[in-house]
Amino acid sequence: MAVSFDLFGTLVRTERPADPATAVAAELEKRDVAIPEDWHERYARPWVDAPEGAEVPLPAHVGRALASAGIEWEGNVVRRAVVAAFDPVVAIRPGAPEALEAARERGSVGLCSNCSVPELVGRTLIRAGLDRDDFDAIVTSIGCGWRKPAPEMFEVTASRLDVDPTNLIHVGDDPRTDGGIEAIGGTAILLEQTPLEAVPGRLDSLDSLETPEAFDTLECDSVDTGAETTDCQPEDDRG
Repeated sequence: MAVSFDLFGTLVRTERPADPATAVAAELEKRDVAIPEDWHERYARPWVDAPEGAEVPLPAHVGRALASAGIEWEGNVVRRAVVAAFDPVVAIRPGAPEALEAARERGSVGLCSNCSVPELVGRTLIRAGLDRDDFDAIVTSIGCGWRKPAPEMFEVTASRLDVDPTNLIHVGDDPRTDGGIEAIGGTAILLEQTPLEAVPGRLDSLDSLETPEAFDTLECDSVDTGAETTDCQPEDDRG
């Protein structure tokens, strides 16, 4: 078994720009890049024709938006502006260290995070007091090319943790994206149902279901229907 964690909203809280288009524009202007009058409209439009579920790095999107207005720049100024616009203020969430420790006791631990901004995951880990060595694999959407809930991202995570996807448990805060693990047979622990502080206990309960002893606690209800079969379901707290 392996456990992966979402980063933003799960292990950490971050303060993000209330208006990303304005934040990016401000950093571009600091670097002498002209901003078109209809910047917000251009920023909101998709410019990169990517397959469904694929990640589009934000610097590529911003560069295409600027180019559509005939604006030029030098070097990697767009990348640097995007990184600066999303420079994070970070706090580790209560229960995160304990959840990571509980996962470590059971096997390999990974990070599986949607993020289209270069360097943001690394900076966030440092400011949260988390070490890259806390994870056996760090998989980001900008790194692997796919965004959760795309199955490919979970498959990459499972592969790097050296487990079958069906043996991967993923902990996250977003049912739509993090719940995507279930489409490939893995298990989702969602914070709206299991608070982060309760994740160690939830992992314990999943452990108990995988052991042979779990089958000794089968709860059987036999109804006299004239048939010789009995309907049995294992005791389990999943509802």
